[in-house]
Amino acid sequence: MFTCTLCEKHFASHGHLRQHMNIHSSKYRCTECGKSCHSNYELAEHRQRHSGEKPFECTVCSKRFRHPSSLVRHNRIHSGEKPYKCHVCDKAFRQNVHLQSHMTVHTRDKPFECPVCKKKFGQSSNLLEHKRRVHSNIRPYHCPYCGVRFKTKIDLKLHLPVHTDAKLYSCRHCSSSFKTNGKRKRHLLESHNEGSWFTCHVCEKKFIYQSYYKAHLLRHEDVKPYVCVECPKRELKVHQVVHSDYKQFICGLCNRLFKRKCNVRTHFKKCRTLFGI
Repeated sequence: MFTCTLCEKHFASHGHLRQHMNIHSSKYRCTECGKSCHSNYELAEHRQRHSGEKPFECTVCSKRFRHPSSLVRHNRIHSGEKPYKCHVCDKAFRQNVHLQSHMTVHTRDKPFECPVCKKKFGQSSNLLEHKRRVHSNIRPYHCPYCGVRFKTKIDLKLHLPVHTDAKLYSCRHCSSSFKTNGKRKRHLLESHNEGSWFTCHVCEKKFIYQSYYKAHLLRHEDVKPYVCVECPKRELKVHQVVHSDYKQFICGLCNRLFKRKCNVRTHFKKCRTLFGI
């Protein structure tokens, strides 16, 4: 690892570190807001934000972008294209940064540690996401329809289709479109035989995701490897909230706190009726 002596940020190569050092110089600094950039190209792209111009428009959902590369990445949401493939497990990704983050699963390299709970991560971005989701109650993103607040922009984006008929995920083989990527993946498997099911060898139940499949297999074997230190209960991650007073889920309407996401969802439906939403 190559470490910046000024901000202690880590990099995989000396070239990336050298490029990063431009941030700490005034060579590529925006005259309007003072932000430092890695390169002249990045500075020019940043200046477009001050102008507010977004000349590149998606032909599917009409969303606009400042740069053509951003539009190319966005179009993969509609097409389902995933050009970046892992050479170990063949899992594919829409962006290279997601592939690099995934590779830490195979290398098991986790140099970034949470200062609160000591959990380790392979990428600094994953650590920042963890700290925001788990150890912070700041929810800057709110739904314009029901007012419920979210910690991340991604969470808000996943929530919005509940209120609209927008179907952003299109099938590459037919005219079908879907609200979620999971529904599109199921459609590709059922209608076009694209992809692979994870099939249980005991009851032949099929799963889209390998994580659900593995969790299902444990039920047949009655295996619960994670034991609570407080009591004999298993299913550790779900169970441990019983012994904790920490409530990380909040109702966006009345601000009531809950330990589990399923509880706040049930409460929110009742709360929405009371508020007449």
